[in-house]
Amino acid sequence: MALPPLSSTRCLLPLSLGLFQAVLLLFFALCVTYDEHSASPTNPEDTERVAKQLHSTFPFFQDIQVMLVVGLGMLLAFLPRYGLSALTHNFLLLNVSAQWALVLQGLLHRLQHGTTLLGLRSMISAEFAAVTVLISAGAVLGRTSPCQLLAMALCEVPVYVASEWLIVTKLGVLDVGGTITIHIFACYFGLGVSKALFGNAKPTVHPKETPTPRSDLLALLGALILWVFWPSFVAVLCQPGDTQHRAILHTLLALSAGAVTTVLISILLESNGKLSAAHLQNGSLAGGVAIGVVADLHISPAAALALGSLSSLLCILGFQFLTPLLAKKLALQDHCGIHNLHGLPGVLGAVASIVAALVAPGDGSGAGGHRQAWWQAAGLAVALGGSLLTGMLVGAALRLPCLAPPPEPLCFEDALYFKLKEGVENPPMPGSSTEGAPLAMKECV
Repeated sequence: MALPPLSSTRCLLPLSLGLFQAVLLLFFALCVTYDEHSASPTNPEDTERVAKQLHSTFPFFQDIQVMLVVGLGMLLAFLPRYGLSALTHNFLLLNVSAQWALVLQGLLHRLQHGTTLLGLRSMISAEFAAVTVLISAGAVLGRTSPCQLLAMALCEVPVYVASEWLIVTKLGVLDVGGTITIHIFACYFGLGVSKALFGNAKPTVHPKETPTPRSDLLALLGALILWVFWPSFVAVLCQPGDTQHRAILHTLLALSAGAVTTVLISILLESNGKLSAAHLQNGSLAGGVAIGVVADLHISPAAALALGSLSSLLCILGFQFLTPLLAKKLALQDHCGIHNLHGLPGVLGAVASIVAALVAPGDGSGAGGHRQAWWQAAGLAVALGGSLLTGMLVGAALRLPCLAPPPEPLCFEDALYFKLKEGVENPPMPGSSTEGAPLAMKECV
């Protein structure tokens, strides 16, 4: 097997990261300063006000950090021989994407007198942009190199910033929890990348794709961490008070109903009435995806419960029936099932926001009337269509050989990128005989 993929990674990845960090360091040194909430207050009243804002916002921010670094990282570690890579690539993409988003969002939204303003809320907005990259990467997890993932992140963040500006600022779409702007956008961007990157090659089950009980347990722990902290993700940008309180309660109800529905449907669908770990890892979170777009609105508690149950049902049915159908008919590869967790529940939530606007024209939340319903529908169309198109363009660019795609026998393999202890679990490396390697790897798993 040829060595260029490894040598390209050793050269291109450190060079790209070093250049990226150096350019951003120069930009921050010349063009970034603190906003009025982060600068040193000049009087005691300002000090007290800033302290209250910090104490009310920072706990939410910490929750989101735990979600993205620990929860999502562990959720992606369901592949038994790719756990180190999944956690590390998730961590790297989060930091690169957040820094890149700080620059772009600062230039677009917070540019004053030639400098951009930095504050805690801008950090939160930047991490929301990074979430789109982390979700999209799930569609191509294991079959892409760090160089390809880095290139995807650098391309996706500007597209997300432009899409979010168009949907929220220009169209006036209400989406406090990012159902449309984050989940739908990220899902179909990732699917577009996957389709263009892998073409019409029929998806095949790689010998190392099958989870083990240990890797499933790790992923389930990640899902539980996400489940616990999800209300903070939805409510962090809400106005403090009744609106934020409503968003937290609606999210908790949707997540709870989704968890119960997941267990119920999984038992009914699986043979012998046994639970599926994949269903639990994804279906229990689907309610949080769907509720985000209506979480702060004046919907009833029953509506939040119903939306959580429907989204989990849709997610599990997607895993059971739609994913195999798309793989067979469209040759679509979606290794983490992002279409089932983020796409289908996201579309359901967007439709729910249209219905909410139609049936509650005078709710006082700004979500009233047919006009707002049309804007919600337009936002859904922009997020879905725009992300799919741009994702396919980026996926085509990721096919460049210089980005070091991993060789097929070493996909889903930590040893390609990590120095591991010598032992029986080490796979054959490039340059060694690979005849029969897939079978040997399957036996190890």
